[in-house]
Amino acid sequence: MGFLDKMKGAVAAITGSAAKVSLEYHNVLASPGDMVTVKVTAASTGAEVTSKGIFIDLRGTEEIDIPARSAMSVEERVALSNETVERAFQIAPAFTLAANETKVFEGNFQLPTNCQPSYSGRFCKHEWQIRGRVEAFGNDPDSGYLPFRIGLKT
Repeated sequence: MGFLDKMKGAVAAITGSAAKVSLEYHNVLASPGDMVTVKVTAASTGAEVTSKGIFIDLRGTEEIDIPARSAMSVEERVALSNETVERAFQIAPAFTLAANETKVFEGNFQLPTNCQPSYSGRFCKHEWQIRGRVEAFGNDPDSGYLPFRIGLKT
């Protein structure tokens, strides 16, 4: 491996492009306390990737957006965002992904029992997102956040 190849590998690790990651899940609507089954595919983009494991990140965010001169005699727009939950669930142990290798990991994680449901109102909403992530040196390669809905059991 030449100097430029080593530099490319270092840049990939720092930027998170050492692997391509995709996430699949089938829960269109999950409830608090449910087990969620996921499949994460990790593919090396050229160099070996040493990982501390596969993780699923769950994030809940509430947003308020009240336009100026709408309801409640608001003179200026009010826009606030707050992350309500951020949890990581490990679904696979440490592994090494050889150069140009692809591995598939399947696992489950349990949603917290106190999850606020997804909702969208006139001025406020609460949304959930999940992503698959390969924990590795530098910026972790991940699938990007995908929408996820949580509802109450009926």
